[in-house]
Parts: sequence; C-alpha cells; structure tokens
Amino acid sequence: MQYHLNGYTAGDPHITKAADNVTPGPKDHLPEEVDVLIVGCGPAGLTLAAQLAAFPHIKTCIAEQKSGPLQLGQADGIACRTVEMFEAFGFSERVLKEAYWVNETAFWKPSDDRRDQITRSNKIQDTEEGLSEFPHVILNQARVHDFFLDVMRNAPSRLEPVYSRSLTDLKIDPQNKATPVTATFEVVSDAGKKQFETVKARYIVGCDGARSKVRQFMKRNLHGDSANQAWGVMDVLATTDFPDIRLKTVIQSANEGNMLIIPREGGYMVRFYIELDKLNENERVASRNITSDHLIKAAERILHPYSLDVKEVAWWSVYEIGQRLCDKFDDVPDTEIETRYPHCFIAGDACHTHSPKAGQGMNVSMRDSFNLGWKLAAVLSGTAHPKLLHTYSAERQGVAKELIDFDREFAKMFSAPTKTKDSSAVGSVDPKEFQAYFVKYGRFTAGTAIQYHPSLISAKPKHQGLAAGFEIGTRFHSAPVVCLGDAKPIHLGHTVKADGRWRLFAFCPDEDPAPKTAAIHKLGEFLEAASNSPVVKYTPKAADIDGFLDVRAVLQTYHRDLALEDMPPFFRPKKGKYGLVDYEKVFCADVKSGEDIFEMRGVDRRNGCLVLVRPDQHVANILPYDGHTELAEFFETFMISQT
Repeated sequence: MQYHLNGYTAGDPHITKAADNVTPGPKDHLPEEVDVLIVGCGPAGLTLAAQLAAFPHIKTCIAEQKSGPLQLGQADGIACRTVEMFEAFGFSERVLKEAYWVNETAFWKPSDDRRDQITRSNKIQDTEEGLSEFPHVILNQARVHDFFLDVMRNAPSRLEPVYSRSLTDLKIDPQNKATPVTATFEVVSDAGKKQFETVKARYIVGCDGARSKVRQFMKRNLHGDSANQAWGVMDVLATTDFPDIRLKTVIQSANEGNMLIIPREGGYMVRFYIELDKLNENERVASRNITSDHLIKAAERILHPYSLDVKEVAWWSVYEIGQRLCDKFDDVPDTEIETRYPHCFIAGDACHTHSPKAGQGMNVSMRDSFNLGWKLAAVLSGTAHPKLLHTYSAERQGVAKELIDFDREFAKMFSAPTKTKDSSAVGSVDPKEFQAYFVKYGRFTAGTAIQYHPSLISAKPKHQGLAAGFEIGTRFHSAPVVCLGDAKPIHLGHTVKADGRWRLFAFCPDEDPAPKTAAIHKLGEFLEAASNSPVVKYTPKAADIDGFLDVRAVLQTYHRDLALEDMPPFFRPKKGKYGLVDYEKVFCADVKSGEDIFEMRGVDRRNGCLVLVRPDQHVANILPYDGHTELAEFFETFMISQT
C-alpha cells in the first residue's frame, strides 16, 4: 500500500482526503442532478458505488428503498475470485479474518444397510489446489455491505447512500445529451403526506433485485423456468452429534429430502439449506404457510440417526428455485447498437436469478458491477468512447447464461432421488455422480473459469502461447514475486486496484536487463516518449505518468543479483507534487522459493511478453515484448487521446 505521495498525513491511510467540493456525512435528500444514479444498496449496487466513489469528479448517488443498511441474513458464500476482487478494494484481510474458511466438503448419502439413515461417503478438498491465493469463505452479506460502505465513505467523494427512497417513475430520452435520465422517487415515510424527489442523470443502474423497477421501466423481462421446488434456509445455534457440522456438507437422504450444511463465521452458528416439497404448477411458496419449526423438523428427519437440538434461529426464510435471465442488460435494442449508446443498465438479481446452493448469486452480482464501474468512469472522465459501454451487456449476459445453465443442472442433481444398488429409478442420481459433477465444475463455482469472448477490450489469442497461464479473457491469475526496491515478497495481482487504471505487466526476456540495449530499456523509452505510447497518449492532464496505464516489469533474475539503479528511468518514475520516486515498479521472480511466476504461468522465458490487464482484473491481451505498435493499436478503437 502506497501513501504520503503528496505530503505526510497522520491517521488511517485507508481514509483518503475528501475532495474540495464534497460535504461528508449522510444525506437526507437526493441531489437534483448526478452523473450516475444507482438504485439499490445490495451487493451489486454497493460494489458499483464503491468503485465510482474513487472518482470525485464523477457525481454519484445511490438510493435504497429500505430504511437503513442490511443487518442480517441473505447470501453468505464468497468465492475465491470474489476475494481477489475484495483485495482490489482493500478489504480482503478484513473478510478473511472474520469469515469461515471452506477447506473441505463432506458428502453424505443413504446407508446401504439402513436406507432411513445417512452415512458419510467421502470428504474432498473444497477448492482445487493453486486455483487462487485466496480461499472460498463464508461471511454474512451484511458484513460485506459494511466493508463496501466503509470504502465509499472513506473515498475522496465521501459517498453515502440515501435510504427510504422508492423509485416510482423513470424516463430515458436518448436525444437529451446532457441528462437523458429522469428518475422520480417517493420518500418512504410513516407520515401521511406523500413526498417525491426527482433526479436527472447521465446514467442509471438498476441494482434493485429480482423485482427490479428499473428493469420494468426498461420494459425488459426475466425469462426462464418456473419455480416448482421449495427450499428453506435458516441460520441456527444448535447442539448435535452430527460429526461434520463444522464442514460444508452435502446430504442426500433416501426419503426425507436433501440438505446443504454451511458452517457460518464465529465458530458456532450454522446454516441449513433444506429441500421442501415440490410446488404445484403456478403455486407460490407463501401459500404453504411454512414456519421455522417446519424447517427444524425437516432438518431433524434428514439428519437421522443423528440428533439436532436448535437453541436459537437467528434468521430464516423460504424461497422457490427458478432460473431466470434477462435477454439484455441495458436499454439499447439490438437493432440500434450502431446508432445509440446505453444510458440505463441493470445488474445482479435484476437481470439473473437462480438457486443459492452453488453460492453464485452475490458473487456474480458484484462482478457484474465491477465490470461496469470502470467503464462508466472511463466514459465520464472523457478518456474512453461511449461505445465501450456496449461491452457490459455483451460480456455479463453471457456469464449469466453460463451461471443459469450450471445452476439448473446443479439444482436438478441436488434434488434428484439417490440411486441404489437395487434401484435405478428415472431421474435418480448416483451420489458418486453428483460428487464428480461438484468437482468438475469447481472452477466455475470458484469464479475463476469465467472468460470473456474477443471484443474491442478482449483481444483474439494471437500470441497466447507466450503466456499460456494468463489466458486472454480470464482473470489475471496472480503469483508470488519479489519487489526489487525493498525485497518484499508480494502477489503480483495485488497491484491491480479498483482505481480504473489499466495494468501492463512486462515479463522480461532471459537477458541481462542492465545494458541500455536490453529490451526493458527499449520498452521504457517507447512508453515514456513515443507520441503513440498509451502512457503518453491517454494519461489525463495533470495526472502522474501511470494515471492511465500502470506498467510493472517482472524480471527472471534473482533480486539480489540486480541493482535498481540499472533499471530504466521509466521504471523509477518521479511522481506527485514533490517528484518522489516510485520504487515499486520492478519485480523479480521468486526463484528461491520454488514459486517462479514464469514457470507457474507458462511465460516464455526466452522471449518474454507483455500481459495487458483490464481495470476489472481480466487479461485483455498478450503481446510480444517488442509489440509496441500492437499495444498502441489495441487502445485506438475505444480510447480518446488526452494529448
């Protein structure tokens, strides 16, 4: 973490200086005009707000119908990929300290000897070895909200939500270039008199859940399967002799249904996802009048012969499984993509719904708005062309479809009757088959298998062979390195922060980098001086040299065999009002530990390569080390010159 660049400041370095035009503190009314209006304070909305809060020149407002922040319940699973994203926002350590770590998963099935009893069939490692430097963890969604709220209120814009605001009307006028969005909110109050507030905006993002009003005003619908399976969920404090109560556990009973056990943070609480009866056609779960006692009794039957004594129910709910997907995540019809740009977006449950058992809902929702946030910031800052915004729906709708297809099959297998030695009923599933499916799709549930297709911000894999482990379109898979300036071992991916900047990792060829003729010096000269250099061309005026493209060199040589003073001046840049030197631009492979990033990620040692990473941590392009022209050409299609 770097700070003190423009002068010493005492106190918590996570609290940045407030922008000059900002008044800190909660707001009791909506502003009349903003750049971005966010509707909904769920995971998607807060992720987007936290990212935009880093840009004080962008006026952002987030409105929520509820009277205050979430306190309890709802989602809890946090995938490895999501923790990587939290690292970019600066609070992964807080999450890891509080959360339950999902290290193993246990599988239970009906006993072959006593079908009315369950028996353990296997235990497996929950997440594939080496998939991420971070684990799969469990933490109350409300705490995730708290962390994002802290990021927002500590950012330069000191952003705070405005609560008790219900969207009642939304109009989009594409012909209005200044503020095409007009949104009207009702002030939710116990007072008898109705009050309304109107906000004009350049963009609006609906993060307001499965019954999204923003989506309704867009005249878009969720399409998919009807909900025909009821499930219950409850967080409990209980005593039991079931041996795997502190492991993530999948239980398939013979006749009493199935259950998923998720241990919760804190060491004592546990969550049960409990299969209930199938619903009739067009029936809603509310008509069943299910209570928490019904859920407890169902859990007791599934766990037989083990006992369960629930002392307290902290939270519970019932829900219907239904996989639904919106056909597009913005307001531009397919027939008008060439003639207009989006001004209205939806994210999270507003555009995709599914069962919670695979733990994907909150994770995918947050990554929706992480994808959108930097694009909005680039367009509003005048550094990117508005056509960049078309890539949001194109990329995230494809991801959501993959999620829906996976979840449909996962839920089907989870609810299917178990196959026995003497029976192979239609639709029955062998417990071993279900476990194999769980393992096969582990990368998908971890969030690391997502790959964006080629587009203007995701290149075709022309030079993929130069770095097989950094697959274009996937997230940048971090690995250990050592900083040459201070010998500190770090993960290279942790330098990619949620600040809207692109990253270029220059993996140097196998040569002595000290001579002026070395490839690293030629790269530095191009990036620092050439008129078509992305660093020169797209860096906003008055910004430091890495205001648009943050370039880091990665060398193959042991760090003690190199001298920082032999590195090109570009990799020792002077920054800030005092011209202080940034000593954290050059890294070395951690060759002594056995975790050599060149080996781990299949980087071509002889030739090296350039790995270009988007602001949302996804690999955008792989280029030859001397591919200076190709690097410049990549940005030409969507960036706007600042020179």
